[in-house]
Amino acid sequence: MAETVNATTAGALEAGDRAFFGHPRGLATLFLTELWERFSYYGTRALLILFMTAPPSAGGLGFDVPKAGAVYGLYTAMVYMLSLPGGWLADRFLGLRKAVLWGGIVIALGNACLAVDDIRMFYAGLTLIVIGTGLLKPNVSTIVGQLYKPGDTRRDAGFSIFYMGINLGAFLSPLACGWLGQRINWHWGFGLASIGMAAGVIQYVMGGKHLGDAGMRPAAPADAAEKSRLRLVLVALVVLVALLIGLDSTGVVSITAAMLSDALGVLLVFTTVVFFIWLLFVGRWSAVERKRLIVVGVLFLASSLFWCMFEQAGSTLNLFAQRSTRNSVFGFAFPASWLQAMNALFIVTLAPVFAWLWVKLGRREPSSPAKFVFGLFGGGLGFAVIALGAMAAESGQRVSVMWLMMVYFFHTSGELCLSPVGLSAMTKLAPARIGGLLMGVWFLSISVGNYLGGRLASMYEAWPLVQLFGAVAAFGIITGFVLAVFVKPTVRLMGGVK
Repeated sequence: MAETVNATTAGALEAGDRAFFGHPRGLATLFLTELWERFSYYGTRALLILFMTAPPSAGGLGFDVPKAGAVYGLYTAMVYMLSLPGGWLADRFLGLRKAVLWGGIVIALGNACLAVDDIRMFYAGLTLIVIGTGLLKPNVSTIVGQLYKPGDTRRDAGFSIFYMGINLGAFLSPLACGWLGQRINWHWGFGLASIGMAAGVIQYVMGGKHLGDAGMRPAAPADAAEKSRLRLVLVALVVLVALLIGLDSTGVVSITAAMLSDALGVLLVFTTVVFFIWLLFVGRWSAVERKRLIVVGVLFLASSLFWCMFEQAGSTLNLFAQRSTRNSVFGFAFPASWLQAMNALFIVTLAPVFAWLWVKLGRREPSSPAKFVFGLFGGGLGFAVIALGAMAAESGQRVSVMWLMMVYFFHTSGELCLSPVGLSAMTKLAPARIGGLLMGVWFLSISVGNYLGGRLASMYEAWPLVQLFGAVAAFGIITGFVLAVFVKPTVRLMGGVK
């Protein structure tokens, strides 16, 4: 029954709809939704570790680097970890469309909290952004997949266009929020991120008519008993959080960022192991579905390793830009946060090239696992470059921005081989009745990568940078070679999905 609902939804739009660059008009609505959500997220991300490590005299929080790295890793990991329950809530209770709407509203409120100069509002804001992104992020991507009928050859190209929207927002936000935050007031930068998300919610509501029936109803609606259990779980979570806050505020228990980060590490390992045991050994799947779910596990691991490297952009690479880089071009000085826009600029520039390349190659196009290999190589090569840059900076002199530009070029090339391909692969490999949940699994892999990246950021001052960056480079390149060995067996398990 669930598979019939999804098939009907995917076919609800007119087959000849090519109003948005040859794609369904609804893609434009989702394109702009993600553009503003990423504007909000990357605007905050560009400022976050710099704001936390800035001294109070400069308006910052005055955290040391280990604490800031723990908070940063905790925040970015939780943003993606909550995509798993966010996808489940959409599949069983809310439907994709409502999940995206409520997620956007909560994100806007979270950024508004960060705009207030108060440490309690700071943590409340990060928490709200985490919850809102968990609702919005996996489900908006799943709606993109539902705009296309099964077998529509435009799907991968559609995800590449959607990915350009993501990165257009990610390009603009460090420039706007970064300038306001670093040059005028940190909280003004966070406030602008809130305004951007509010704009995204407004256009999403206005453009909903172009989405047809896609994502309107839960794929596998919950019964009354399951709804009752959900209410009990939500009440229990609220009580638990209130209890922890009360214990911490009264001094009975001192809850630190390091404690929460360690707890998250245990939770991530437990969640990942339990979920894949259920997915592969407990769930009722056909033989073909089970083999494809094994591939999901392989791609999950490769994705986690890649994002561990890539997400250093907002932490170690951001600190390197602030402390060791000459942030000026032709005499024009700019904030360190502006370099966070380089990845998105390369994405917008190179995404059409990669989309054209995959179509041009036709039958010779590399498989999804092979593209993941290229992604890991790109991440490793980027860190090999910055290890050389760190060597040049060992004397204490600031180095050229070209080092970081080369890093972001390699990382972007790797990202284009892995991220839009991974999004598309999840929609094709997932059984229809757990489409939202499997998209949540994709974002869970990013959560694991972000957590590992945050732990590495905590070692920024503990290790010589040449050794830290060199170790990450070797890690990426070696894992790329390991995955390359298993490309052909993985492709056979995909059962005809490319």
